[in-house]
Amino acid sequence: MYERIRKLTGGILLVSLIMLAFYEPFQQYIKIPSSITMFEGDEEIITKSGSVAVSTASTNINTAFTEDEQAISLQGTNAGEDKLILEFAGFPVKEVDVNILKDFKILPGGQSIGVKLNTLGVLVVGHHLVATANEKVSPGEDANIKVGDIITTIDGEKIEEMVDVAPFVEEAGKKGKSLLFTIQRGQEKIETSIKPMLDDKTKAYKLGLYIRDSAAGIGTMTFYDPKSKKYGALGHVISDMDTKKPIVVEDGQIVKSTVTAIEKGKNGAPGEKLARFSADSGIIGNITLNSPFGIFGKLNQSVKNGIIDKPMPIALSHQVKEGPAKILTVVDGNEVEEYDIEIVSTIPQKFPATKGMVLKVTDPTLLSKTGGIVQGMSGSPIIQEGKIVGAVTHVFVNDPTSGYGVHIEWMLHEAKINIYEKESQKAS
Repeated sequence: MYERIRKLTGGILLVSLIMLAFYEPFQQYIKIPSSITMFEGDEEIITKSGSVAVSTASTNINTAFTEDEQAISLQGTNAGEDKLILEFAGFPVKEVDVNILKDFKILPGGQSIGVKLNTLGVLVVGHHLVATANEKVSPGEDANIKVGDIITTIDGEKIEEMVDVAPFVEEAGKKGKSLLFTIQRGQEKIETSIKPMLDDKTKAYKLGLYIRDSAAGIGTMTFYDPKSKKYGALGHVISDMDTKKPIVVEDGQIVKSTVTAIEKGKNGAPGEKLARFSADSGIIGNITLNSPFGIFGKLNQSVKNGIIDKPMPIALSHQVKEGPAKILTVVDGNEVEEYDIEIVSTIPQKFPATKGMVLKVTDPTLLSKTGGIVQGMSGSPIIQEGKIVGAVTHVFVNDPTSGYGVHIEWMLHEAKINIYEKESQKAS
């Protein structure tokens, strides 16, 4: 008898839990976040059932809210922290922490820029054989120097450019000595010795290595902070075209560039912007970081795009919505233009991550000119409902009308621009 009652009670509880899971007010309660972050002046809508009431638990005067049967409308009035209490039948059932960030604005980019990166030392991009009088050898490869390694010192002397290497090689070759190389391989430092060999045809001493000390390309400016003069561009890392590895930057420059032509994209073959720039003149800023979220540094002059030249608010990753948006970019000369896109999907991200959005170009003019997203368009700022929400980063190889975007929140984080500053204010 006891066993039957126990099973019956268990069955009733199980059915009750299942019914509760499908109970609409309970589903709405589960969907209500435990914390909300927003900017001063922003509004957040929290869906609820009519049986849930809300009150504030603190004496801070940082939020204001209104509610009806279906939703709570929450407004951030002052920077600081607050707490909402959700009640059911007069009993508190959930607390929601509310973080109000100070009003923050940046200038959108869209300008075409030329990029020149100087590597941290000399980058090894390949091996070759040295034809000596008796054999063909590659001293560098035999010393276990790999493609992607960075030569930082030779015999304790710092190496910054390719021209720094030749005098060491020639002198050591004539003396029949080996050279001590310090190599940066990822996060690891390695030392190895190489003895230069005499090429029988050129009569020059060689290491059997192909090396490079800089890289250049084009991209698009994403944002500029007029207060700190910090900027962000590209939205993705710059990798070496031979090694396919991210370039470790010693320093670099960005310059103004002019788009001269467009190679239109098609399925299986992404298009490309063709641009002209001089790496030795018209420098508008430096490059201090090359990261998965783009390139970053400081500008030495103010920049304008001619369309939106006043600072704009930004959207945090959870505030970005699926639907219409616009991008700013250059497809002809120096003129920044505005084009329609669709944010097909967006992922609210709690931690920095790339590829936070999927985008689709819908503007017939841009589709006619480029076929969609092309190389060189990376970094084009994405604008939605009067806010900067992110940047274009990649094109889908099999569908040039579509690609990925990164949330602006993470580019600002990488640029070390603090958007999370808060000021708690107490009611007097």
